[in-house]
Amino acid sequence: MKKRILTLLITLVLIMGMTVIASAHFQMILPSDDMVSQGENRKVNLNLLFTHPMSAAEVMDMEQPNKFGVLHKREKTNLLESLEYQEVMGGKAFEASYRIKGFGDYIFYLEPGPYWEPMENKYITHCTKVVVNSMAVTTDWDREVGMKAEIVPLVRPYGLWTGNNFRGIVKKNGKPVPYAEIEVEYFNQTRFPSLKGDNYESVEVPNDNFITQVIKADKNGVFSYSMPKAGWWGFSALMEGKKINGKDHELGALMWVKTYDMK
Repeated sequence: MKKRILTLLITLVLIMGMTVIASAHFQMILPSDDMVSQGENRKVNLNLLFTHPMSAAEVMDMEQPNKFGVLHKREKTNLLESLEYQEVMGGKAFEASYRIKGFGDYIFYLEPGPYWEPMENKYITHCTKVVVNSMAVTTDWDREVGMKAEIVPLVRPYGLWTGNNFRGIVKKNGKPVPYAEIEVEYFNQTRFPSLKGDNYESVEVPNDNFITQVIKADKNGVFSYSMPKAGWWGFSALMEGKKINGKDHELGALMWVKTYDMK
C-alpha cells in the first residue's frame, strides 16, 4: 500500500513538472501604450514581470534588474531608479512610468538579474526590448541597444495588423546567431487580472503543444513568424550563456510586439 502511494506521489510530481516545463519562461516589458498619438496621455506605464504569458501558470520572482533604460535618437537614459516593486499573481515584479517628451521611437530595454530555476538546475537571463512610437514619426526602431543578447527587428515593430509577418535577427555579443531557436508565445492577458490592458478574449489551447510555438533562424540568424491574433506577442531566442556559480546559464534575447485587428 505504501509503495503504491509513493508511486502515485512521484507520478503527480512528474506531471506537475511537465506542466510547468510545457510553459516557457518569458521576461516581459509591457507598456500601457505602444503608439502614442496626438492628444493622448504621454505618460507610459511599464510592467516588468517574468512569467508564462500564454498559460499564466505563475509569475516568478524577479531579482533586481542589472539594466533598465530607454534608447531614443542614439541617447540612452538609465531608468533603474524609476523601478518600483509590485506583486503580480503572488510573484515579485516591477513597474515604472516614463513620460514621452518628443517624436519618434523609444526602445525600452531590460537586463534582469539572473533567475535561478531549480527544476532545470540553471540560471536564466532574458535581455528584453519593446518599442514605443510617438506621433507616428519613425526614427530608430531597428537600432541595436548593445545588450549581450538581442533581437534586432527587420520589420517595424509597431503598427502591425493581425496576420503580419514579423522578422528579426538574433544576435549574441553583436554577432548573428546561425540557426538560433526561437520560442514564440501570445500574452493571454485576461488571465492576468491585476494588469490593466486591452480586453481580449481568453485563448484556449486544444493541446499543450500550442502554448509555445518553436521556430528556428536561418544561417544568418534571421527568423520570421506570422501572428494570427491581435495582442502582444513575445519572441524569445535562447542561447547558452557563461556559467554562473558553476551552473548552466540560459541567455535569452527577447522582443515584444503588438498586433491589431483590421476593422
